[in-house]
Amino acid sequence: MVQKTDSTADTPTHRPAWKDRAVERSTKAARLRAEQRVERFLDAAQSIITEKGTTDFTVQEVVDRSRQSLRSFYQHFDGKHELLLALFEDALRRSTDQIRAAATGEAEPMQRLKVAVELLFELCRPDPAAQRPLFTDFAPQLLVSHPAEVKSAHAPLLTLFTELMEQVEAAGRLRPGVQPRRAAALVMQTVMFIAQGAPTDEVSHPISSDELWEFCASGFGTTI
Repeated sequence: MVQKTDSTADTPTHRPAWKDRAVERSTKAARLRAEQRVERFLDAAQSIITEKGTTDFTVQEVVDRSRQSLRSFYQHFDGKHELLLALFEDALRRSTDQIRAAATGEAEPMQRLKVAVELLFELCRPDPAAQRPLFTDFAPQLLVSHPAEVKSAHAPLLTLFTELMEQVEAAGRLRPGVQPRRAAALVMQTVMFIAQGAPTDEVSHPISSDELWEFCASGFGTTI
């Protein structure tokens, strides 16, 4: 006699709750271990960049510094480019958090945007003492070779500037017909382009953050 089986025993409706809990616990543990390994690779790469002052390093150097395996590295990254992209995105996220915190300290919307513009300008300016090769070396190359990735990496920063621009609009300080998101993108690109070394005849008198703010504000604001 063939024993009948319960075809509904393990369907989503009849699945035992303990089974879902066990799978979820196992998945969480695996995810945590993976995140820890990734962080060790990122920390190792950042340490090497800081020491060398350049992004000119090998994957093997990162693997050795992190004390993990090459196999583990390629389980998480396709190669050096993806590792650098992760570092670049992380640096942009930290910069965005820094700008947001500084802007939040101002009560007036236009002043909040002014603080954000000036701080972004300072953070993007080449500084030999600061040694930011991710922005001075890697970012320009990435802009040419992978523009979609650059756009994605800058998304949190654009979101912040859009929020600040919308606050300016709500305060009645945005020129009629100006779209907050497009204005935010234009301001961001202008600030970063000028900060990173746009050609200028005024070599002995470089553009200041105040001067840049006045130029940007005159483009979208009702008054400076």
